[in-house]
Amino acid sequence: MTPLKWWQTAVFYQIYPRSFADGNGDGIGDFKGITEKLDYLANLGVDALWLSPHFPSPNWDCGYDISDYCDAAPEYGTLNDFKTFLDESHKRNMRVILDLVLNHTSDEHEWFVESRSSRDNPKVDWYVWADTPPNNWQSCFDGDAWTYAPERNQYYYHYFMKQQPDLNWHSPEVKEAMWQAIRFWLDLGVDGYRLDALGTIFEDPNLTPHTVPMNLAELRHFSDLAKTPEEIKLRDQYWHDMFKNQWAQGGLHELMKELRTIMDEYEGDRMLVGEDENIDYMGDGKDELHLVFNFALMKTGGITPEHIRKNQAERLKRLSELSAEAGWPCNTLGNHDNSRIHTRFGDKLHDAELARLHTALILTLRGTPFLYNGEEIGMTDYMLTDISQVKDTMGTWYYHALVNDLKVDPREAMARTAEMTRDKNRTPMHWSNNPNAGFSPAGVSPWLPVNPNYQDGVNVKDQTESPYSLLNYYKRLLKVRKNSPALIHGEYIRVHETAADYFAFLRVSEEQKVLVILNFSNRPYHLNFSDIKECKAHKLHSLFTSAEISPKDQEIKEVRLSPFEVYIGELQSVHA
Repeated sequence: MTPLKWWQTAVFYQIYPRSFADGNGDGIGDFKGITEKLDYLANLGVDALWLSPHFPSPNWDCGYDISDYCDAAPEYGTLNDFKTFLDESHKRNMRVILDLVLNHTSDEHEWFVESRSSRDNPKVDWYVWADTPPNNWQSCFDGDAWTYAPERNQYYYHYFMKQQPDLNWHSPEVKEAMWQAIRFWLDLGVDGYRLDALGTIFEDPNLTPHTVPMNLAELRHFSDLAKTPEEIKLRDQYWHDMFKNQWAQGGLHELMKELRTIMDEYEGDRMLVGEDENIDYMGDGKDELHLVFNFALMKTGGITPEHIRKNQAERLKRLSELSAEAGWPCNTLGNHDNSRIHTRFGDKLHDAELARLHTALILTLRGTPFLYNGEEIGMTDYMLTDISQVKDTMGTWYYHALVNDLKVDPREAMARTAEMTRDKNRTPMHWSNNPNAGFSPAGVSPWLPVNPNYQDGVNVKDQTESPYSLLNYYKRLLKVRKNSPALIHGEYIRVHETAADYFAFLRVSEEQKVLVILNFSNRPYHLNFSDIKECKAHKLHSLFTSAEISPKDQEIKEVRLSPFEVYIGELQSVHA
């Protein structure tokens, strides 16, 4: 077998720096705070860190509007503070990848300031300009996608908010400037990049208008109210049709090939993972991206065995067409843009049990897992109650559009805003049951309100001291994964494919065979796997179980499963 790369064996952990750890007591997370928590992360058992944007930014989009690609945001610290964080991470054998925003800059970036200044500026074509709005395209954040700049008497295009003008990647100068910025961080020793909003880099060259009979605010409101199957189908169609000419256009594959060539110049297997689920962006598996996310797994109202089986069958088949070594999966159920797993996939009755099942799913499926900070202690969405608390500009725009344009009652508008804003899943990390959850000192107001459920055991300190906590569950599960070759690189084999309530599968490598069973129901089971080819003449030795009482060894013909149990057993030959 070809030796695996580090990014194939690693478990990634996303750090949202503004909300992770406040090291200087100003209410905002920073490099000092992150560095102080590296031992925690190493003890948790993760192998790589994805750092959300840490660059200078006016923060119209929480750092995804970058004003300087080659520096650190002052609120997070200095460039030397970043280097310390990077060095200390590497000392603990944890790799670090950065968020790379290719599609756009901040409107305060010096490139845009120059481009906007006049039509005679050397950077005149570094962004996408038009004399008049050429179509009815919408920004996915705040309405019209074309904004007037009086300095040039022209309009510039922005797929995101107006403070995030799109770069013109048809310009060789833009490309070279961005490649230099990418090399800057690679030269410092970062291990790769997560590519933000990959599909938005190029637009339909014909500038074809969309055909949806409403604007963005009206579509969001229609989506809020959609209830019937017909309305939901129409909602999905409208979202697709509104943005189909602004997404996944020609030129991306050639651009990714250029970027991959740069990555391959560096030692250490530097890697690229795209914020996209399209496997086509992996090229032949060796010439474009290393990974794309399996977002299809999380695009569902509830995680069910049927949904998982269908997802894996489609995903792994498509990846296998690349090559056995290069078609590597990448799984996640949450990130900074989506509701927290505990909230999104809970049922309000068995949330704690389901959270454990969902974690085990991500850590046992074939491929590289990505976790989001705070999930390991069961953090939940926190619904804000006043528009003054909202920091997500997309949320404040939607609130005012509802109230002022669509004449929605302010109380209903706030409830809708609290649901849609990403602030709900970006609140500060809970480190203890002290004031501000230990994120910031008492008396300091954190940049976002802290979810008060930190006082109810949803914090690191309390869970560290409780052997049956979710945090210690994560640690045990991550340790089992790390010590199980089959879970790291074994093949995925489907078993019991018609079971409605539980999901069972094998992971098989040369060294080991492992059976994984996830019981998504509140009923116990006695299961028989003796007719499975790989299981015959074997017994099961338990590697991990979430059940309070479970035998160390089980017969393959009668595997006892408790309600909501996660069971991982190693197949051992009865003749050994």
